[in-house]
Amino acid sequence: MFAELLPLVLLALVFYLLIMRPMRAQKQRFAEMKRMQDGLQPGTSVMLTSGIHGTVQHVYDSTIGLEIAPNIVVTVERAAVAEIKDQAA
Repeated sequence: MFAELLPLVLLALVFYLLIMRPMRAQKQRFAEMKRMQDGLQPGTSVMLTSGIHGTVQHVYDSTIGLEIAPNIVVTVERAAVAEIKDQAA
């Protein structure tokens, strides 16, 4: 009887290891990035997904004003922010 269920159990285990665990990890990374993007404040040094670096000047509902050069402010989506750069660096 156990020998008959073994392939089914192995299939369920492989499904969990190859599909469910990576999806859970990706969902957690997405939630962390969303929290970071929602917590942006003026004066924060950030890098966009395109590699552009700048300083947050204004924070709006779904966009931010990003200063990419002295007196050059562009408006970008919050979702474009990939990471917050270390101020000490």
